Amino acid sequence: MDFRMAEEGDLQEIVAMLADDELGRAREAVADEVEEKYIQSFRDIRAQAGNQILLATEDNAITGCLQLTFIPTLARGGQKRAQIEGVRVHKSHRGKGVGRALFEEAIRLAEENGCGIVQLTTDKRRSGAHAFYEKLGFKVTHEGMKLFL
Repeated sequence: MDFRMAEEGDLQEIVAMLADDELGRAREAVADEVEEKYIQSFRDIRAQAGNQILLATEDNAITGCLQLTFIPTLARGGQKRAQIEGVRVHKSHRGKGVGRALFEEAIRLAEENGCGIVQLTTDKRRSGAHAFYEKLGFKVTHEGMKLFL
């Protein structure tokens, strides 16, 4: 398994993975051509320092992805944190260690970039994901809240 940062040409496959589950189908728009909103968002991610889409690949095929963002903070003595979002493993590669390896690489990058905390949010309906994150050592320490605009 290899890891690399996503390129704009990867968007079709990434969006398809994001949409490939019950929750994602209601949130994402998969079309023959990548919609402009995804292209612009990807360009914004690439332009922001410390923000990237990390891909797991096998024989040049994308097997998983996540968004990894390094966030400087004043809290905890100015400790930088890493935020993980948008985690997906291609359906043909689930249960094969791709998710674990992708997280290990993200955590390695977080340490390399001076982060003291790796945090993530996960939909309360994803009980399987919660168990996976706990196996990786993540702890439920806060209650998250969102305001949808």
